[in-house]
Amino acid sequence: MSRRALKNVAIGYLASLEEPDITELILNEYETATNMTDQFAALASLSQKAGKTRDDVLADFYSKWQHDYLVVTKWFALQAACDIPGNVENIRKLLSHPAFDMRNPNKVYSLIGGFCASPVNFHAKDGSGYKFLGEIVVQLDKINPNVASRMVSAFSRWKRYDETRQHLATAQLEMILSANGLSENVFEIASKSLAA
Repeated sequence: MSRRALKNVAIGYLASLEEPDITELILNEYETATNMTDQFAALASLSQKAGKTRDDVLADFYSKWQHDYLVVTKWFALQAACDIPGNVENIRKLLSHPAFDMRNPNKVYSLIGGFCASPVNFHAKDGSGYKFLGEIVVQLDKINPNVASRMVSAFSRWKRYDETRQHLATAQLEMILSANGLSENVFEIASKSLAA
């Protein structure tokens, strides 16, 4: 492992301590980084705690890298996978961000797919993550059924969770299946997931 990679892993571990001095240290790493990799590693650590510092560095990073498609895609994915409780509201806001386009599969995979990978938020006990994905799948199905069918597959493992989450997930699958004009792709994946 290179020194840079080791340093970035250590920063991630230190960030979990949530100490003000450590937050300042990581913020300094972010501000003095001489390359995108180091800056992104510091951003990733700072993005796991809600607050002004997080909001400021996310906005700053976007401002610096907004013209690099791949970096912006990573920026979306980072926010999507964030385990801050209630992150679904941040994701809803990002849907209307100027750099997000529901017609762009890579942007959908990074933001929506990244969100589905968050055990804290996609599988939130109140069902808000499932409800969000259900709404998105129905909307996305009208734009790109292939991408929508990949997104609905996040519901395929609903039986692995507790009874409350099972009920909430199957309710969204049923809602998706009842949507008018549902594509064959989404219908097939949703019905197989429900029957699993």
